[in-house]
Amino acid sequence: MIAQEASDLTSRVARHLPYLRRYARALTGNQASGDAYAVAVLESVVADPALVSDHPDTRLALFAVFHTIWSSSGAPVAEPDTGISGRAQAHLAGLTHNSREALLLHTIEGFDHDQIAAIMGIGADEAAHLVDVARREMEASVRGAVLVIEDEAIIAMDIADIVEAMGHRVTGNARTHAEAVALAAADRPDLILADIQLADNSSGIDAVNEILSQFGDLPVIFITAFPERLLTGERPEPAFLINKPYTEEQIRSAVSQAMFFASTETLVA
Repeated sequence: MIAQEASDLTSRVARHLPYLRRYARALTGNQASGDAYAVAVLESVVADPALVSDHPDTRLALFAVFHTIWSSSGAPVAEPDTGISGRAQAHLAGLTHNSREALLLHTIEGFDHDQIAAIMGIGADEAAHLVDVARREMEASVRGAVLVIEDEAIIAMDIADIVEAMGHRVTGNARTHAEAVALAAADRPDLILADIQLADNSSGIDAVNEILSQFGDLPVIFITAFPERLLTGERPEPAFLINKPYTEEQIRSAVSQAMFFASTETLVA
């Protein structure tokens, strides 16, 4: 019976682990740092299974354990290893305390204000306030040029409308790998929003990798119906990954976060 309970708990935790890792990476701005926090969560659960097993919502319990560790560590982002990272940390210093965490929990991970309050150990009204504050502060922090790589015309138009309403400039939409590379070469983007499966069965991942090989580090957001193809733990993963169907709020949050963490001199703060 004990072995069965342990197996059930392992299965429940494993189901939510890729999304905890996604959140941790987006929060810290670095995959290695984010994964280190995810490992710390697993170690805590192994040491005290009741942290999760006694809770009716496994996902919420895992995120609550994460926030206990995150808060006790002082909520640091990764050490800056480039000028881009250094500028991102300078931006972070100006954000309202705890607002970035609340925003990610709400818009990327889909927790409501009551759940955010339980995870962060605050009131629901404060959680709602922090989400609103973070959205306004991040959207106002940077502006730039955005390349959309999406083969479905209606979705591409919707994404472009959302991005332009935030004050960014859309350089174009590519439906194939070749179009994406050509558009990037013609007008260097500050941010890429990409699907992973394109019109001619080419790969959005390959297109992004070729663009990055030309321009170096650029922030990238993948928007896909197949997140499991990227959340494998076997290779570098995107810090920003949105599931289809998406919401406008998710797009706005991810764009603000990605621009915020990877802002460059070409962006107007």
